[in-house]
Amino acid sequence: MKWVECPRDSWQGYSRFIPTQEKVAYLRGLLQAGFRHLDLTSFVSPRWVPQHADAEAVLAALPPPEGREYLAVVGNPKGLERALQAHHLTTVGYPFSLSETFQRRNLNMGLEESWAALRGMVAQAQGKRFVVYLSMAFGNPYGDPWSPATTAEFVERMRSLEGIAGLALADTYGVASATTLAQTLEAVQRAVGSLEGLGLHLHSRPEETLEKVAVALEAGVRWLEGALGGIGGCPFAGDERVGNLATEQVLPYLAARGHPVGVALDQLPHLSEQARRLKIQYA
Repeated sequence: MKWVECPRDSWQGYSRFIPTQEKVAYLRGLLQAGFRHLDLTSFVSPRWVPQHADAEAVLAALPPPEGREYLAVVGNPKGLERALQAHHLTTVGYPFSLSETFQRRNLNMGLEESWAALRGMVAQAQGKRFVVYLSMAFGNPYGDPWSPATTAEFVERMRSLEGIAGLALADTYGVASATTLAQTLEAVQRAVGSLEGLGLHLHSRPEETLEKVAVALEAGVRWLEGALGGIGGCPFAGDERVGNLATEQVLPYLAARGHPVGVALDQLPHLSEQARRLKIQYA
């Protein structure tokens, strides 16, 4: 079972800059607790995401990966160039929306332009693991066409591109119910035959989280993502309780069902409190 802890997602919208040394101390605490997959920063314009202007410095201050995964998100070839020069980075993540409207708002490109850019970046990123996040995979707030079959079509097309090491469906709008999730995973499985290598980056209200995790496990998904405290997630949902899957809620549930991820569960309350203190201080 693979769990990706996502402080990058938690922090990116904070109004006050978290000093680099505080970010590094928090990330080192995660590593010491056994987290092996971290989505920890992004290489995008500091004008748009000032919180991650110190991406290079954060990565350089971490211990060598030594089998762990350090992931950073990029939004265009220029960001990828920066990422490829950074110390310790193992994985690049690229957001690709099913929604034409959101892709233009998020990356200033339409979908067809994005396919061309993606092919170029995958070729350029040789030596790094390249992961695509299919955002708005469960619907969107713009009225753009969507159905489980739409998501399945995008997954099928993505899997035809050589060089993409992983693909995750993201509930960017925080709209997926357990039923929608099950229907979408079923459509994807029918289209591509296997959910191996497919991840889920879900946003959820706390009381709905474990039901969605159960659906994912039943479908065969073995790659999930979230954040301590459930912090971060969807800025569009209009519901402040719709955040990332809360690590301290999900990991004990996974362990109890025979899917441990190697993290010290007894440290989760302390780490969750640290995450909340950072939010109080800097959000």
